[in-house]
Amino acid sequence: MFSVLFPGQGSQSVGMGKKLYEKFDYIKALFDQADGILQNSISRTILEGPKELLDQTENTQPAIFLVSYCIFEVIKRETSFNLNNAKFFAGHSLGEYSALACSECLSFEQTIKLLQSRGRFMQSAVPKGQGGMLAVLGSELEKINEIIDNNQDKFKCYVANDNSIGQVVVSGNLKDLNKFSDELKNNKIKNIKLPVSAPFHCELMKSAAEKMREEINKVEFKQPEINIISNVTAQKTKDPKDIKRLLIEQIEKPVRWREIVINMIDSKVEKFIEIGPGKVLSGLVKRIDSNVKLIQINELEDLNNLI
Repeated sequence: MFSVLFPGQGSQSVGMGKKLYEKFDYIKALFDQADGILQNSISRTILEGPKELLDQTENTQPAIFLVSYCIFEVIKRETSFNLNNAKFFAGHSLGEYSALACSECLSFEQTIKLLQSRGRFMQSAVPKGQGGMLAVLGSELEKINEIIDNNQDKFKCYVANDNSIGQVVVSGNLKDLNKFSDELKNNKIKNIKLPVSAPFHCELMKSAAEKMREEINKVEFKQPEINIISNVTAQKTKDPKDIKRLLIEQIEKPVRWREIVINMIDSKVEKFIEIGPGKVLSGLVKRIDSNVKLIQINELEDLNNLI
């Protein structure tokens, strides 16, 4: 039994999907379609860079979705492997939108438009240079929450991603993150500032969530073909109304990736197929349970791994 995973922000790289773009006309057509929908050359940004442009959130989110969706299409058309036999589809943050599009809950056009808006709203929710994120390594979630709770008078930070055993990401204003980092060092806990320009998945994203509510409510969601695991609840759902509500909440709520993976494994999933650029999610899954089988499909030659 297998599940399909779709990556989120941080998995992007200049040139991702290039071999597929050069080999298949229908992939070129999807890139061209994306340029038209977004009214900018996202394809050039993906294929040629510069990295600084690709790393801007409003570009990163539709770009990662586009490449993930293209890889999914290549698997469907060029192999006999049936992805619809998956028990679950799950995506990390923006990857949940990829999961929804590939399960036919949303169309390609609807998804890429929503992600362009999501990226813009999330980027503008906090003035540039004022917010950020920090990865806490080698500590338990309970300990991190305890430090945050016990220092409310000194700083205000928020758990944004519970990624895996020993990897939790915290969001906040930079001045608060600096104080939090000092407190972690006092507790001999390793932490690293992440190269992001906004504090995602916390209440500082409230304005982005309100704007996304308007955009999401304009769109008709169909019942997905495959059970989707929500970032917010770590539970499966196929209810379009439920999915809409959770996508809005997702912007302010933490990504419960560790629980998502554990819940899938508890449901007898033994193999995970990561579809999209990079191998970030496979690395997180491996830290949670080293016994499961992991397959990454992000290049043309990776298709052989599905046989």
